[in-house]
Amino acid sequence: MGAAALAVKQVTSVIPIVFAVAPDPLGTGLVTSLSRPGGNVTGVSNQSADLAGKRLEILREVFPGLRQMVILANAANPTSVQELREIQATARTLGLEVAALEIRRAEDLESAAFETVKGAASALYAVSDPLILANRARINTLAQGARLPTMYAFRDYVEAGGLMSYGPNYTNLFSRAGDFVDKILKGAKPGDLPVEQPTKFEFVINLKTAKALGLELSPSQLARADEVIE
Repeated sequence: MGAAALAVKQVTSVIPIVFAVAPDPLGTGLVTSLSRPGGNVTGVSNQSADLAGKRLEILREVFPGLRQMVILANAANPTSVQELREIQATARTLGLEVAALEIRRAEDLESAAFETVKGAASALYAVSDPLILANRARINTLAQGARLPTMYAFRDYVEAGGLMSYGPNYTNLFSRAGDFVDKILKGAKPGDLPVEQPTKFEFVINLKTAKALGLELSPSQLARADEVIE
């Protein structure tokens, strides 16, 4: 979504643009300020990169022995590449060895690629973007085949067979983006509408996937989840 908004911004500086799930609107240049965006762009950030540290902490809590992990990202998406680098840096500060599994198209999702990282990682963190989202079921199948627990940014991935997600509720984010559109249609200027950031986050676990991977999650770990899919 962030990459799409950037592409549209390059085409027009007049038509209002509202984004709903931009991971880093300030860092990617979508806006010059979160409180006073300026220009013709505003919307809602999903804070995906900012939440990377929290997701990694959750992985470490669920898997105390975690030392190595692989990060799946779409190398054709500049926003995803930036987030990938930030996650790699955060992981290293936590003492995790990280490897990148970069794809550019759906055809790059092959079992051989996942088998390659199987021995060098014990968990998979996916950087969310349209390509990854569209192929979430395939990714989860491949990850389970390689015995890799997965961490995602939001619940849609977990409903499709992923193990865990931590992040904002995307339905709420799009609803808030709709409010921005309403204000603009009533005369507000995009540049005067502060970028919103989510304040509520949800931790979702797929217990069926955990069992398929042979994982036993403790009652305390399950109690922390906002939702457990069985």
